Amino acid sequence: MLEIRPNCEHCNKDLPNTSTEAMICSFECTYCKTCALEVFENVCPSCSGNFIERPIRPSKMIEKYPASIQRLFKPKELEKARINSKTFKNIHPKKR
Repeated sequence: MLEIRPNCEHCNKDLPNTSTEAMICSFECTYCKTCALEVFENVCPSCSGNFIERPIRPSKMIEKYPASIQRLFKPKELEKARINSKTFKNIHPKKR
């Protein structure tokens, strides 16, 4: 089950469960769309995987399975992230 993390790991933007701006990689690193697609160019700066839109947990299930309230704010070093993005952005995710 996804944690549904409450913020962008890079810019700290709020990303509540109902946000359509949340993007995640396969390890559930969580970023806003701007950071995931424009800053990191669809390459996760942690694992080099791609991003997908995070699903919204239905309201009837959020009560039983609440979203995480623990914020993870670890801004990435942009120069390292640019090198990582440049290395992997033109390689299809299944071949990274």
